[in-house]
Amino acid sequence: MAEKFDVIVIGAGPAGYVAAIRCAQLGMKTACIDEWVGKQGKPSLGGTCLNVGCIPSKALLESSELFETMRDHNQLHGIMHKGVTADVPAMVARKDKIVTELTGGIGQLLKANKITALHGHGKLVAEKQVEVTPLEGEAATYETEHVIIATGSTPIEISAAPMHEELIVDSSGALDWTSTPNRLG
Repeated sequence: MAEKFDVIVIGAGPAGYVAAIRCAQLGMKTACIDEWVGKQGKPSLGGTCLNVGCIPSKALLESSELFETMRDHNQLHGIMHKGVTADVPAMVARKDKIVTELTGGIGQLLKANKITALHGHGKLVAEKQVEVTPLEGEAATYETEHVIIATGSTPIEISAAPMHEELIVDSSGALDWTSTPNRLG
């Protein structure tokens, strides 16, 4: 017999994990499903926002702003230096560290609230049933009284301009550049 939950949340981004936590706080037996895989090839909670959206973008933006301030505006503060350079791979490594810490924090929040984290693709299969297909292994079906769908966003390819690692990238690809492009549109 399939494990039964009061509520299953499909998606562990900012909407999904917060909904799961609130349901658990209200006393419901809760599961949260997410299929996101991080750079290390392991499940990673937090959806687009924490993995390749808001958080990593802000981390790189902060590093870029600090670089520009030191390079172009330091004298306004009475700070003198001889040349400032940007180590883009180090900036990307800092971004990756922040992402790893925050996505791991989501896992800890789910655990602290006694939420079952299910890693895989969630799909409604019948009334009050959700199927979870993990990256490896057999699919499992879970019974539930309620489902919250919080699947977030993913980039799409435009047929006239298909993704090309060096020429055309989505926002995720741009977050892992190891050097600053000479031209960007």
